[in-house]
Amino acid sequence: MPTQRWTLTVVCVATAMLMLDIAVVNTALSDIASDLNTGLHGLQWIVDAYTLALASVVLTAGSLADRFGRKRLFTYGLALFTAASLVCALAGSIGFLDAARAVQGIGAAIMFAVSLALLANAFPDLKERMNALAVYGATIGASFAVGPLVGGALTSGFGWRAIFLINIPLGLICLAITRKYVEESKDAVARRVDLAGLVTLTAGLFLLILALLRGNELGWGSTQILLELGGAAALLVVFLFVESDVKDPMLPLGLFRNGRFTGAQVGAFAISASFFAVFFYTTLYLQQVLGLSAIEAGLVYLPGTATMFFVAGGSAALGERVSGRAMVSAGLALVAGGMALLTFCDVGSSWAIALPGSILAMVGTGLFNPSISAFALGSAPAHQSGLAAGVNDTFRQAGIAVGVAALGALIPTGASLGAGDPHAFVGGLHDALWACTGLAAVGAVACAFLLRTPKDEADAGVSVETTEAAETTETLLQTV
Repeated sequence: MPTQRWTLTVVCVATAMLMLDIAVVNTALSDIASDLNTGLHGLQWIVDAYTLALASVVLTAGSLADRFGRKRLFTYGLALFTAASLVCALAGSIGFLDAARAVQGIGAAIMFAVSLALLANAFPDLKERMNALAVYGATIGASFAVGPLVGGALTSGFGWRAIFLINIPLGLICLAITRKYVEESKDAVARRVDLAGLVTLTAGLFLLILALLRGNELGWGSTQILLELGGAAALLVVFLFVESDVKDPMLPLGLFRNGRFTGAQVGAFAISASFFAVFFYTTLYLQQVLGLSAIEAGLVYLPGTATMFFVAGGSAALGERVSGRAMVSAGLALVAGGMALLTFCDVGSSWAIALPGSILAMVGTGLFNPSISAFALGSAPAHQSGLAAGVNDTFRQAGIAVGVAALGALIPTGASLGAGDPHAFVGGLHDALWACTGLAAVGAVACAFLLRTPKDEADAGVSVETTEAAETTETLLQTV
């Protein structure tokens, strides 16, 4: 159907734009730092302002889409993202750029929250939906991985502002396609907007990331950092209380009674806070320590990018013979192995030393992305597809935001932009990579346990009837 093809096309292009804007800035960091006269702290906020806004708003955006229409919200998100991209390109200071990135992140949150729901509506047949999700997953992984190359080419050829200007024609094309071809859909019994949840979650994540970014500079035992960490913990606890008490929560805690739903969130956070977050620092390593140009740094990732694209594209066929649980767990395990191999990178290494680790990690990402999206959608009631997509996107983006901030605490600030000892930077990078390896490995084990299907339960000695009855009860609880 033309509607299906156009919906898949516009969702993938829009998702590619917002994912590229997480990764594409990496190879432009050195140029931005020089042009806007900033250090690592300002650069970290270029990533974290975007991902923090995305993580904080995506759940509310999903709820609004279910209530007011997914096509309508998707259109609003596209328009905001496109306009904010122009503002980013015009930024004259690091503070202005960081603020514009936050607005851009809000637009991205709306698009991201609605994307899976649009696909679910356009592809009601399960087999067709799995094929669409395979393309969508390949788009996410390839966009993030090819981001450094695209960013490097644009920065080297036209300057760092081009990485934002490229979004404008793409955004306008997507708006035209959406208005003409995408069908409107909504939930007849959609939930109300949970303002208390939105405020407490956003404030809690902001204080947590702020403390992680400034801990090295101010001292981890300083009063200011302790107050920020304490405030973050208190607000996130209040958020959980709000969600358990409010009539229409932005994050229905009952959904987590379903192990597969929980596993989808654990997996999304694990890969985002590890591999996607450490991208920021491995790209700095390639440029600041090994002295590669922006486009050369991007080319280092190209072999892994190409491999991952084909792996993700073939995941639909592989899924007919291998369980989604196996692909998610194996994908995370390969990501962990790839990051462990990256610890062989040293101050005097050749760029080629990064190839085995990046290729292995990207193969794992190609296996992981389509399958985790299927679990995220399939483990929640169909009428809550916008909410389910929003929850998964929240864990993805919160993982990147928290990961970038937390890993930065392991790397000396001065050495990160060539102002200090490169050995100190590489030593901190090794610590960050081992931390990421551990997180991805734990995620692989957790997903293997949580993402069990009725067939897996039956093989383990639990009757299918008992499992299906339990899942029916869970679905009813989630719907109430």
